[in-house]
Amino acid sequence: MRTIRISIIGFGAVGQGVARVILDKKDYLDSIGLDFKVVAVADSRTAVIDHDGVDLAAVLFRKKTEGKVGFEKVTGLEIIENIDHELVVETTPTNIVTGGAGLKNMLMAFKHGRDVVTSNKGPLAMKYGELMETSAANGSKFKFEATVGGAMPVLNLARDVLAGNKITNVEGIFNGTCNYILTRMMEEHAPYEQMLAEAQELGYAETDPTYDVEGIDTACKLVILANSVFGMNATHEDVTITGITKITPEALLLAQNDGYVIKLIGEVNDSRINVAPKLVPTDHPLAVGGTLNVASMQTELAGPITVTGRGAGSIETASAILSDIISIYRE
Repeated sequence: MRTIRISIIGFGAVGQGVARVILDKKDYLDSIGLDFKVVAVADSRTAVIDHDGVDLAAVLFRKKTEGKVGFEKVTGLEIIENIDHELVVETTPTNIVTGGAGLKNMLMAFKHGRDVVTSNKGPLAMKYGELMETSAANGSKFKFEATVGGAMPVLNLARDVLAGNKITNVEGIFNGTCNYILTRMMEEHAPYEQMLAEAQELGYAETDPTYDVEGIDTACKLVILANSVFGMNATHEDVTITGITKITPEALLLAQNDGYVIKLIGEVNDSRINVAPKLVPTDHPLAVGGTLNVASMQTELAGPITVTGRGAGSIETASAILSDIISIYRE
């Protein structure tokens, strides 16, 4: 049995999902010889530290009932620097302007030779090259499948499963909020504002939905794809972006009458990165509805490879994080 000591930095929906998945999958982890011992958990205000292993069930209950993980006034950065452990699970909120706390946390982890698995898009969209160089220089493993497609495997599919099979183009739907709004606008012949309000009420859209509906979230994911799969050194400023806020029910109906749907499509290849609403034939693999995400890769040897899945959600995103952790340590 191999014991991996872990810190979870950021305990919002995704961090809590990681805790639940580690608890739920204990028997499976035991069966493959891995013992995940979470020695520290931090949210934005408090922390809990136990070198013998934190009681994750108690931490989840305290977060739900009291809104905090513990009673210690220790920051995530201090935990990463001072607590002896192998892996940092970085799930703090995304900041695409500065990289936020996530960027500092990751660089600190690499400085101390710790591995990092993250769902945080901001640092990768801003400082991909620096993060990769720093992790490599310190012998740290760095995985970030959850940053692009949530539960939908995109990066690992491209880099591992399709290794040796050159990918020439990737396109798809990478934002479930936009996909839900467009799907419902078409179904109800309703205006954008009405379906946005519905998405917010259901929790699919944030109170400030700008990152989603203006295509910025999709752009960040494409940047990570561009850098990881195509070896580019791009930031979100290199992406041409058009969001969905100007799409009307009339436009959707005209498209439907001609056998098309309108989807917010992100596309990346070695010459361009683009996000814009596009006409997609109703029988095309990219014409998925609701909150689903989809990615289609054009490969040199195998032709088009398409994957579909849930691009967001606490447990769904945590599943990608768990997969990354297992891939590091089962090797």
